[in-house]
Amino acid sequence: MDKVFVINAATPYAVAKGDLNRSLHDTALSLLSGAGYQVRSTHLTEGYREEEEIAKFLWADAIIYQMPAWWMGAPWPLKKYIDEVFTVGHGQLFADDGRSAANPALGYGTGGLLQGRKYMISSTWNAPRHAFEAKDDFFEGKGIDAIYFPFHKAHQLIGLQALPTFACFDVVKNPEYEHDLQRYKQHLEQVFNTR
Repeated sequence: MDKVFVINAATPYAVAKGDLNRSLHDTALSLLSGAGYQVRSTHLTEGYREEEEIAKFLWADAIIYQMPAWWMGAPWPLKKYIDEVFTVGHGQLFADDGRSAANPALGYGTGGLLQGRKYMISSTWNAPRHAFEAKDDFFEGKGIDAIYFPFHKAHQLIGLQALPTFACFDVVKNPEYEHDLQRYKQHLEQVFNTR
């Protein structure tokens, strides 16, 4: 992987201005470009053109989504972006749903055209880590990737493979921003082999 497309879905709202997500986004840009990667980015709050975004997906070896969690998933501006870009990308990001007329019951989700490319979620949560890991807590011990199951499947449909997810927890009531930034650098170094 030498080309990384970083999508900043930091979206300000009542209790958060998006500063941590911006800092994480900037950390990824700085660390990866400093390690020799070619990097492009999109800030969703600055607007975008679908065809330009499709070109970035086609250019990239890996895509990083930097996002806050809203109501147990991606924030609406990111969901809207994916709906718009992936829909316009029909024929470029995916050929079809992968099934054939000969056997329409099999092969759903295999029509993606981005095989060999990867994506990574980096998200920020108000929920504490314990809420994801403990079987008797809110997320029933299912872990963070279970929360993003539909997000993962949308990307699998266009042919992308998931890289290990990164998350910051308890960012509103018990923030540890400096520690989170350090953990993110370590995560990027490991995933993108920048050491």
